[in-house]
Amino acid sequence: MRLRNLVFAATLCATALTPAYSQRREPTPEQRIDRLERGLRQVQDRVYGRNRPADTAGFVDDPAVTQSGLAMITSRLDSIEQQMNAIVRTSEENSNRVSTLEAELARMRAELQRRSAAEERPAAPVDEASITDPARPDDEPPTPSRPRVESRGNDSTPKSARPGDADFAAAGEEAYDRGYQLWTQKRYDQAITALRAMASSFPGHRRVSWANNLVGRAMLDKGEYRAAAEALLANYRSDPQGERAADSLYYLGQASFKLRQPEQACKAYAELENVYGQSLRSELRRLLPAAKTEAKCR
Repeated sequence: MRLRNLVFAATLCATALTPAYSQRREPTPEQRIDRLERGLRQVQDRVYGRNRPADTAGFVDDPAVTQSGLAMITSRLDSIEQQMNAIVRTSEENSNRVSTLEAELARMRAELQRRSAAEERPAAPVDEASITDPARPDDEPPTPSRPRVESRGNDSTPKSARPGDADFAAAGEEAYDRGYQLWTQKRYDQAITALRAMASSFPGHRRVSWANNLVGRAMLDKGEYRAAAEALLANYRSDPQGERAADSLYYLGQASFKLRQPEQACKAYAELENVYGQSLRSELRRLLPAAKTEAKCR
């Protein structure tokens, strides 16, 4: 009887414990993940508050990038694009300027070569007395080898002559000397008038290049820098093989520098070196380095 009661009691205990055991079953993976997410949210709320970092956005409903951050990034991208466009535009403008300068230089060289080929004429015979004395200033005429033509007083307009006339060479020398003496006396206006008259009255004379160059130098001495630059450039372009064409190119650089155009001055000096090179007379070769340094030529 007692054994039956014990079996019955054990059966009742087992029946009562079955629901409790079933309630303590292991949680599913989904339940465990959900529990971890809730715990992580609580930790984030305690540590970060509302400033939760973006790399944890996958566990909450907030976006990875805020609206203000996106606006800032967009603004910076727009600024970078504008700067890139400005750089590209500047590069294109510089390229166009370089192309224009190269085309102009090529044109000038071609014109020089064309004129050199077209204007090949025999030089006037020069004797020993006609060689410039190094002790004299650059544009002082040498003492002629034969008696000078009778002076015409204060008249600065010489009588016209043509190559081949008996007194062509001597008369041209006298006309140039008259303008040169006025220049040395700093009577620049009278010198310019006399020198221009000489150049127009003695076409083909070797002193024409000298006269036109001295006209530009007289204007430069007067402070008429723009007019001087035009006269010097005209003398160089009209007769690049003239005896004072290289001088005109050098003083063109001087006039450009006085006009506060150092870049144009450097172009003139570069053209002087490219065209005449080692044929430059010693005086210009001595003056050129200092002039380039003054203009800050590269």
